[in-house]
Amino acid sequence: MRAIAFVGYKKSGKTTTIEAVARVLKERGYRVGIAKSMHVDFDRGETDSWRFSRIADHVLIKAHDTDALLFKSRDINAFFSMMPDVDFLLLEGFKSIKHVPKVICARSEDDVRDLNDGLAIAVSGIMAGKGIREIDGLPVINAVTEREELADLIEERAFMLPNINCGMCGFTCAEMAEMIVKGEKTLRDCVVLSQRARVTVRIDGQVLPMKDWVQELVEKTVKGMLSAMKGYRGGRRIEILIREE
Repeated sequence: MRAIAFVGYKKSGKTTTIEAVARVLKERGYRVGIAKSMHVDFDRGETDSWRFSRIADHVLIKAHDTDALLFKSRDINAFFSMMPDVDFLLLEGFKSIKHVPKVICARSEDDVRDLNDGLAIAVSGIMAGKGIREIDGLPVINAVTEREELADLIEERAFMLPNINCGMCGFTCAEMAEMIVKGEKTLRDCVVLSQRARVTVRIDGQVLPMKDWVQELVEKTVKGMLSAMKGYRGGRRIEILIREE
C-alpha cells in the first residue's frame, strides 16, 4: 500500500485536492482509501452509538446511505491496519506523522514554510490558484486544472514505511522517509519492507521486525514443539494465532 498525506490549515483546499486525486487514481484502476484526522469528537453527546462505544471495542453502524466502523486505536499503526486492502491511502490531515510523504495544501507561502518538515513533495490547495509554479523548490500543482499531473507525481512518489523504528536500517522511519523524499534512499533500503521473511509475527496488525537468526530460532522452536504433537505433519505454511482475552 502506498500513502500520501495532504496537510494544511483550515480552508486550505485539502478536501478538494484529495477528491481530485482520488478520482484520477480510481479512473486508472486503483483501489483508493481515504482517512481523515479530525480535531473534534466524531460522536458527541448521549447518542446510541456513543453509549455503545463506551462499552464495546468496536461499533459497526449501518445507516440508510452508508456504513461506519467506530473504534479506538492504540496508535496510528493500529488505526491504519483497519483500512481494507487498497493500492493508495490518501490521508487528510495527520500533520504529525513522519513515515509518509506529504502534499502541502497552502493558503500562503508562510503555510508552506510552517508545514514543510522535510517530507513534502508538492504544494497544492488555495495557493496553487495564484499562478506560482514553485515554492522553496517544491512544485506548485493545481488539483483542479492539473489533477492528472498531481496524480502522476503521487503515483510515482507515494509510499508508507512500517513506522516501527526497528533500527535494522540504521535510521528511524522518520529519517528514512525524509531521505527517500530527497532521493537519497529508496524503499529497498527499508529492511522490513525489502526482506522476504520466512517467519512473520504480527501483533495487532503490526509486524514485529526480526533478524534472520531470530526468524530461524522461532521457526525451529515452533516446529520442534509441534513435531511432538499427535497429528502434526510438515507443511509449507504454519499459522499460529494467540488471542489476549
